[in-house]
Amino acid sequence: MNIITRRAALSLAGLSVVPPSLAQPRPAWQPARTIEVVVGFAPGANSDLPARAIAQAAAPLFPVPLVVVNRPGASGAPAAQHVAGLSPDGQALLIAGGSESLSLPAFREVPYDPRTSFRAIIRLTRQPLFIVVRGNDGASGLAPVLQAARERPGETAYASSGIGSIYHALFVLLERASGTELLHAPYQGGAPALQALLSGTVRLTGAAPEDVGGLLETGQVRLLAVASPERLERFPAVPTLRELGFDVQVEGMKGLVAPAGLPDAAAASLHDRFREAMASPAWKTFLERTGATEGYLDGPAFQTEMNRITDRLRAALRPA
Repeated sequence: MNIITRRAALSLAGLSVVPPSLAQPRPAWQPARTIEVVVGFAPGANSDLPARAIAQAAAPLFPVPLVVVNRPGASGAPAAQHVAGLSPDGQALLIAGGSESLSLPAFREVPYDPRTSFRAIIRLTRQPLFIVVRGNDGASGLAPVLQAARERPGETAYASSGIGSIYHALFVLLERASGTELLHAPYQGGAPALQALLSGTVRLTGAAPEDVGGLLETGQVRLLAVASPERLERFPAVPTLRELGFDVQVEGMKGLVAPAGLPDAAAASLHDRFREAMASPAWKTFLERTGATEGYLDGPAFQTEMNRITDRLRAALRPA
């Protein structure tokens, strides 16, 4: 081999070894059009707030707009059914991990399977659940309220975000644990339920921290108890239901799921973008402003946690 031939061969050999830093990555999945983030409750509800916050935080990370679409009613079941029936192309997501995923399937059969109709993408928040009264309610705590309910069964009213909602489940469990009979007033979301409380239509409701942040600051509501396993660091004066003698533990959560069959590349791309958005100032501001509790889990872990809570609620609400 002459010198020229050898030099040419070496040059070609050098071109065949491309440093990893210069290699072109394989094209990642990209959405083809606007992504809808579907919420099964009214604007202002505790499903709606994180949906809008994460859509805003993630907007710079997507080449298409993210639009929050509210489809309220029936504790989120119609919205979940709608998304479950869409094409698994990553263009439609559901805010899940609340009533439509956890408690409603524990109460009754639903027209979708919360285990198999969706592919979980990411969990965004944990949602401790409080028992709430108006700020000017004269009760010193939960015990006097329940005592009044025992004395006049069926007259102490509570508002929930719908029949089969996680707040409905919370009060059903509390009734059973405390031996009381309360009056259920279902609404189409947490925001209307809180309005019913503030107007005096009902005496009690359930709420997550992000529902009541501003109302607590102005003294319009008071927290009587939390249904978490332990007191919350942010609300150290609020006792757990277990401390008060009622073996009730239930929490909600909020995350994103897509229709089942979503390809791995799309699921990974969506997860990574939303995970990056959770580190953004916009998302951190949402957490600080509302008191929401960050609760990141990846898709499989999110689905496992939803299954676990639904099984626990089903065992409690539909005993054999």
